[in-house]
Parts: sequence; structure tokens; C-alpha cells
Amino acid sequence: MAIWSREGQFPSCPGLTYLDDRACRVSAFSDFGRLFPSRVVAAPAHASPLKRAPQELRVEHELGGKRRTIDDYLNKYPVTGFLVAKDDTILLERYQYGRNDRHLLTSFSMAKTIVGMLVGIAVEKGAIKSIDDKAEVYVPELRGTEYGSTPIKALLLMASGVKFAETYSDRSSDIYELARLTLEQDPAGVVGALPRFNTRLHPPGQRFSYSSAESLVLGLVVARAMGRTVSELMSEHLWKPLGAESQANWNIDSRGQEVTFAYFNAVLRDWARLGLMLAHRGQWAGQRVVPERWVTESTTVQPSWPSPTYGYHLWLSPLNRDAFYFNGLRGQFVTVNPKTRMVIVQTSLDTNELQNEEFAALTGAIRDSLR
Repeated sequence: MAIWSREGQFPSCPGLTYLDDRACRVSAFSDFGRLFPSRVVAAPAHASPLKRAPQELRVEHELGGKRRTIDDYLNKYPVTGFLVAKDDTILLERYQYGRNDRHLLTSFSMAKTIVGMLVGIAVEKGAIKSIDDKAEVYVPELRGTEYGSTPIKALLLMASGVKFAETYSDRSSDIYELARLTLEQDPAGVVGALPRFNTRLHPPGQRFSYSSAESLVLGLVVARAMGRTVSELMSEHLWKPLGAESQANWNIDSRGQEVTFAYFNAVLRDWARLGLMLAHRGQWAGQRVVPERWVTESTTVQPSWPSPTYGYHLWLSPLNRDAFYFNGLRGQFVTVNPKTRMVIVQTSLDTNELQNEEFAALTGAIRDSLR
């Protein structure tokens, strides 16, 4: 039995109403650019082709000693979109809750991986001289602050050493204060918000501590280093070379800076294209999109890294060293396996431990079936 109602209308609610009223999430998570100001990420005139398998993928996985299918999984959990692709071919594409291939499905923290890619592109182009540079080299407003004195590499690895509490179950946590100051259009914006989190607990690069503030610092670094808005950079260096089929959008603060810890919104197949490009080591549709060296460096654990399961703003699978993934709050995933050139995309209204366990079992079964 489904844990979310799939019947009736899905109301369009303002702002962050979805936090307390889950009936609002269907509309909110497929139209986040409407809830708060956003900037368009322009798509190219022509999309890169994606083929479609003549028959939809069928696979079974095991959970709790029982055999289950993809339909069993989708019927049980509040998944809005689910897509499996290999090479340049879609093997399965499903939508639920009235969503379809035109809805811009939100990222939450999957956006962080995009920021990591943009940093790599800026390094390749020489706009960022070195990831050992401190953030304040590129963002003068952060001079004299703890984030400003943190090297870019430590920020990529979520190891700034600056105190920041990211506890989603606690509305008094720093993450909610950060959202209020940025997404909710406080005059402070990103530039004014970051200096408010200014207590250093550890030297940079020593301890992993997941913090959305670090992604905001990197968004500022990329924008200042390249002299463009993050959305313009996204369009020019990722979306157009990728051959995205639809324009996307990114929510911005009161000063016009993208809120780069989350809130990038795109259609499901374009999320798949991002993953497929990384599965092909940064190349797609005959173009080099992300430097191969950056993809390798971002996903190869170094002895000095503070966490063996986190690279340059993406997650590294502890179960399969060939795989890595984008991960967003409430069940958003793009899993990437370069060895098999396979991608699985999921967008969801919420998640829990059981769903995450079954998602892992399902993705493992899909991977094994496609070897």
C-alpha cells in the first residue's frame, strides 16, 4: 500500500509550506523555481539524442528474503521520477503523482555536485589558479572570515573546519538559518550570510563535516573567478555542451547570487545526461564537457582525504568503488557507474531508511543485470 496518496489534486502552495504540509510537495518539488526567485539556465537549440530500448528493463531484487520488482518499489514509495540509462540508451523511464517529462524536478543537494564540476572547469580554464588557493583570493568580501581563509580543496571535501550544524530535524539548526538568509530573500544574501558562521573548530582539510555553507562559498568563488553568474556558467559550460533538452533554472538570493547548496531544477532526462556525461569520464555527444582529469581526481580517494566516501562535492559508494552519486535531501539521486556506463536517476517526495535500503538493493540488481 502506498504511503502517499496518489489521488486527487496536488495543490500549489507558497514558499516553504511543503515542510509541514506534504500535500504541497508534489507541486513544489516539480516547480521550485516558482516558489522563490530563480534564474533561467538556457538550453541549446538542439538536444543530444538519447535512444530508447525496444523493451523496458525488467529486473528483480531481494529485500527481507522476498523477491521484488521495480513496480513493487515504485508502488510502495513516493518516487516522482525514475530513469535507468546505459551508454546513450534509456532502458526505463517512469513518472508518478501526475509528473511528466516536462516538469523541472528539484535537486536539493544534488546541486552541490554541479558546483564541483564548475570548479573543475574553472581550474581547467585557469580562472581558478589552484584549489589550494584560499576562497578569499577570489571573494574579497570573505577576507578576514574563517570561510575566506579556507582553501578551495577543503571546501570541496566538506572539511573547512568551520562550525556549522546541518540537522534537518531541528528548525533551529544552522541550515535553516542559512536558507532564511539566502533562499527566503533576506537582504543579507549569500555574501552577508556566510560571515555569520565564523567559528573555527579544526584546521582545514582534517575532518569531514557536511555543510551547505561550503557549497555557497564555492558558488561565490566560481562566479567571481569566471566573472559570470553561476547560471550563465552552467548554461555555457555544462548545459549547452551537454545537449540538454530543456531549459533549467536555479533559485537565487536577494542579490542575484545562486543558492548553490541546492535548488537547481531540471527535467529527468537532463539529470540523466549529467550522469551519463560523468559515466563517460566527462565526455558526451562528441564533446569534452568536464575535464577527465577532474572527474578522476574527484572520485579517487586520496590518503589525505578526511572521508573515504566523499570526493569533490559528490558521494563515493562504500559498496562499489566503481560508482559515485549525487545525493539530495528527501530521496533525490543520480547514481553513476563509469565501468558499466550506467546511470540511475530518482526524484522523490521523501525517503526513509527502508526506502534507501531497497533503493540500494534495486540499483545493485540493475547493475548486475547490465554487466
